[in-house]
Amino acid sequence: MCGRYALTSAPEAIRKLFGYPETPNFPPRYNIAPTQPIAIVASARQDGRPAPRFMLARWGFLPGFVKDPRDFPLIFNARSETVLEKGSFRAAMKRRRCLVPADAYYEWLKLGAGRKIVRKPYLFRRADGAPMGMAGLWETYAGADGSEIDTACILTTAANAATIAVHERMPAVLEPKDFAAWLDCDDVSAERAAALLRPAADSALEFFEIAPAINKATEDGPHLQEPLSRTLFG
Repeated sequence: MCGRYALTSAPEAIRKLFGYPETPNFPPRYNIAPTQPIAIVASARQDGRPAPRFMLARWGFLPGFVKDPRDFPLIFNARSETVLEKGSFRAAMKRRRCLVPADAYYEWLKLGAGRKIVRKPYLFRRADGAPMGMAGLWETYAGADGSEIDTACILTTAANAATIAVHERMPAVLEPKDFAAWLDCDDVSAERAAALLRPAADSALEFFEIAPAINKATEDGPHLQEPLSRTLFG
């Protein structure tokens, strides 16, 4: 699962990587949590061709059939292996794929059993230092009162041979060369897009243990990403 992540690069660096024309200005965020607004990159038509566009969405996907969001579980992740089958995601896989820009994500290593479980947080980032594009889905939810809200989730896949040391799942991190195909919902079918959802290369990410301050969603700042030791994995 991916329940926390960070977006700390300068807005212009993110704009350059993902190629959207908008010029949003957003502060660095080191501890993004579900239900908060997040930056996503979706697709629009420009000169008759698909082109990336910047959006803000609530991190918590709401399918259109939901009657009362209070009675529906919070979906901040979706398993890539089943998005073509589940009714909650089929339409979004066909028409509303997106990318979630990030500089790092966090997972927790569980040690022990029963009441003696200890959860140690780890930070994961690209080994080359570049921002990453996590595959996602988005949906505009229309409430009974006529209000609308854009919502999104992050797609996950099996861990690779390195990251499985901490957690059995990881976000589906796409390479920049695959961004355009993932976002092109007109010419790239859901089935072809799903083939892009695979574990990152074993050497693509590095990771290290960080302090438990990340556990509090209200905590923010670069201190959250300081390694507990000089040892890097990945």
